[in-house]
Amino acid sequence: MVKNFYNVLAVQQNATREQLRARFRELVRTRHPDRFQGEEKERAEIEFQEITQAFNILDNPTSRRAHDLEISRPTTAQQSDPGQLARVYMQRGSKSYKDRNFSQAADNFDRACKAQPMSARAWHHLALAASQDRKWRSRAPDAVVRACELEPMNADYLKLAGRILESAGRIERAEHYFNEALKWGGSDPEVEEWLRSLRKSSEKGRSGFFG
Repeated sequence: MVKNFYNVLAVQQNATREQLRARFRELVRTRHPDRFQGEEKERAEIEFQEITQAFNILDNPTSRRAHDLEISRPTTAQQSDPGQLARVYMQRGSKSYKDRNFSQAADNFDRACKAQPMSARAWHHLALAASQDRKWRSRAPDAVVRACELEPMNADYLKLAGRILESAGRIERAEHYFNEALKWGGSDPEVEEWLRSLRKSSEKGRSGFFG
């Protein structure tokens, strides 16, 4: 297992260099081997070597980036457990999505789907991220349809399916999913407005509400 040097220093992974140095100075004052005697000093020497190694790695931007990459990789145990592996990719995807890096988010959600293909949540998240990235956009319709197949009574998934399929020009299918969203989720003014707009657009021969 890869050693997490942030845990060794008891700091957050987003700690600044100033925070790291302040923490190291604190540990020097409290954990330096010269403060101990006998067996305690021997243990302190081993511990302080680890503390010093951790600080040296994290204080250097290049080695810190390499360490961050190393600890972010799924472990062998995670790789042998599809559910755990999917959770790792879902966490990464969620972070990327929050940072508005939709391409990276979609990539991680796609990996989660491959690790756990029966996870409706993974397919839903893939559809959501893919719909907001030009490179991945073509994957969004199939992904959201798969999410709805796995959880056919989830109003949120059905609502997203209606939006994505309408945007893809698949008007009849979009209307179907919007109606299903109302069926299982109850009254929703937003969905009802989309349906009215879809019907008006169809009557006028337009391609869809989202253009």
